[in-house]
Amino acid sequence: MNVRYFEVAEANMWWFGGGVDVTPYYPHISNVVWFHQALKTLCEKHNQSYPTYKEYCDKYFLLPHRGETRGVGGIFFDQLSDKCPEAASNPSAFTKKALLDFTSDLGFLFSTIFSHFAVENRLIPVTPEQRQYQLLRRGRYVEFNLIYDRGTKFGFQSEGRTESILMSLPPTTKWQYNWKPEEGTQEDKIMKFFHRAQDWLSIDPSTFSL
Repeated sequence: MNVRYFEVAEANMWWFGGGVDVTPYYPHISNVVWFHQALKTLCEKHNQSYPTYKEYCDKYFLLPHRGETRGVGGIFFDQLSDKCPEAASNPSAFTKKALLDFTSDLGFLFSTIFSHFAVENRLIPVTPEQRQYQLLRRGRYVEFNLIYDRGTKFGFQSEGRTESILMSLPPTTKWQYNWKPEEGTQEDKIMKFFHRAQDWLSIDPSTFSL
């Protein structure tokens, strides 16, 4: 999760940006649907467009060279202000106060999201094989952060502290040449379904199966 506010006083410019996505290694569809429903509810509370920000997220957190999404998406937005294109048809939702309330509520939602996932998943056992898959998927996360992430690029271009910029990288990861999961395995099914942009809220977890 990241939320931010920029202001250029000399140019009388300001804008908000941010978003949240999750990258579970062994996703549970009920958790994915719950997560997206929480984001939709938040957006609707502030008269913001969940479908628009979800689409931005799906397109942003994409590894084009792999043909995969980084995770199961979320919402993403940038350069929101009273002068952005979205404000033309919905000006009351794009005042500085309205956008501050929206981004603040998104930030405060972090503890709810983290607590939900922690409680739901803390007792699930992990096999050595699943640990290896986790390390390989972490490699995908590293690829995105080093090649495509705007924050990483901005940090280096603005001559920020290298160690601080790279703090988001996992401490342990793994690459394996031309690795692919075995056909029909749980990992194969996960990569073919969960690492594609989906309309998560159209899925009924009670009838879902991979």
